[in-house]
Amino acid sequence: MINQSSIGIFDSGFGGLTVMKEIVNKLPEYDYLYLGDNARSPYGNRSFETVYQYTLESVKWFFNQGCSLVILACNTASAKALRTIQQNDLPTLAPDKRVLGVIRPTAEIIGSYSQTNAVGVLATSGTVSSASYPMEIAKFFPELKVYQEACPLWVPLVENGEYENNGADYFVKKNLHNIFEKGEDIDVLLLGCTHYPLLKEKIKEYLPVAVTLISQGEIVAKSLADYLQRHPEIEERCSKNGSRKFYTTDAADDFDSKASIFYGQTIKSVHTNLQ
Repeated sequence: MINQSSIGIFDSGFGGLTVMKEIVNKLPEYDYLYLGDNARSPYGNRSFETVYQYTLESVKWFFNQGCSLVILACNTASAKALRTIQQNDLPTLAPDKRVLGVIRPTAEIIGSYSQTNAVGVLATSGTVSSASYPMEIAKFFPELKVYQEACPLWVPLVENGEYENNGADYFVKKNLHNIFEKGEDIDVLLLGCTHYPLLKEKIKEYLPVAVTLISQGEIVAKSLADYLQRHPEIEERCSKNGSRKFYTTDAADDFDSKASIFYGQTIKSVHTNLQ
């Protein structure tokens, strides 16, 4: 008898809910367990070692809940922790379990959107400093020029409900100006943070018509569907009752009040300690 369990979806806070929403739309039959480490977010400006430790603790929490597959729906965790967890920790901690991220699925296809061989990545300071996107994209599209711009104030704008207001315009225009200064031939712009889709309409107001704007949710959802098809030994361990459970390391009431903005539905979460 195979022990079946939910697919775990992790983020440092709320942003991963934009990815989870697309995953659930694509694969509604599976059970999902979401964890937001809101008590220690944001991760974007923290050191590699801190992000790694926090992410590993969260991955272990998922494993303790029985999850065989965990998605790091957080660009910073994917950039600063995923490779170490996959290579150093999983072989001894849980060799039969898998942890996946959001950067590689995006890197695998982003070049197909570009006509000029120039793409821009808008992300947190942590993701930009890791250089994970340029390195991963180069594996699949070595001819592609990748320009990056850190947008450290975009996450607080979103989490404080300012993403549709005039206060966001200054910072959106500033960061867009900066990235097009770096690469005038950019024709694809990636939102390399799961919070940023909420700013999509604001960004489009200041984006040249010829530039394609990409967010990650649908890409990651399609990649996960492909992964499960290619790895039946993992897929058969994923339970299918259509359930969704949400946990946060901070106050559940506060999480619930903001989470619906990202997920598009009312959420009822439960507080948890990682230990």
